[in-house]
Amino acid sequence: MTDTWVRDPELPGRLLTVERDALVPVLRARDEADFAAPVRACPGWSVRDVLAHCSAALTRVTEGRFEEGVFSPEANERDIAERAEWPAGRIVDELERGMTESGPVLAKAGGVLDALALGEWVHAGDVREAWGEPEAYAGPGLAYALPLLAAVTRARGHLALQADLDDVDDPLRLGADAGDRTPARFIGDAATLVRLYSGRRPAAPYELAGAEEGELKIFR
Repeated sequence: MTDTWVRDPELPGRLLTVERDALVPVLRARDEADFAAPVRACPGWSVRDVLAHCSAALTRVTEGRFEEGVFSPEANERDIAERAEWPAGRIVDELERGMTESGPVLAKAGGVLDALALGEWVHAGDVREAWGEPEAYAGPGLAYALPLLAAVTRARGHLALQADLDDVDDPLRLGADAGDRTPARFIGDAATLVRLYSGRRPAAPYELAGAEEGELKIFR
C-alpha cells in the first residue's frame, strides 16, 4: 500500500453531526420503556445504558474532563450510574448536545480522540439493532464512518487490509503496511466490515483472507 494518508480533522465532527440528524429523531419517537431493551453487543447494558455512556463521553470531551482512568470500564459504569435516575429524554438531550458541540474539540485533538467519534457511531448501530431498526452500522453516516475507520486503523498501525465492498464502488484500504506481511483481504458488505472491526457479530456472509477476525478488533 502506498502511504498517502493524511488525517482529516473535520471528519469525526461531520460523522457525529450526520449521525445526530439520523439518530435523535429515532430516539425521540420511542417510549420510555423501550430504553430498557437489552443490547446484544454490550452484555449487561440496556439501550439507556449505551446512550448514557455515549452522552457522558461526549460531555467529557466538550468540557475537557479527562481525569486518570477516563473511558475505562469502571469510569463508564460510574457515568451510567450517575444517569440512572434521568428520564430518557434528558439523556437524549445530553447526547444531542454532545454530538453537536464536540466536533471542534475532536478536530483539535490531533487524532487521539478520533476513535471516540467512531465508537459513538458504532453504538448508534448497537441501539438500532437492539430495537430492530433498519441500517444498523450503515445509513447516512457510513460514508463518513468508513474513511474514519481507515484513518483510525492507519494511525494505530493496524494490520493492512484491502476491503472490496459489495455496496461501495472503490476498494477501501485500512491499516498500515508493515512491509513484512501481505495485506489481508475482505469481501463483503460495509456493515459487516464495521461489525468485524468493532467486535460485533456479523449478520451477512463475507470472505476474509490473510487475517483472523480477532485481529481486526479496534475497541476493548
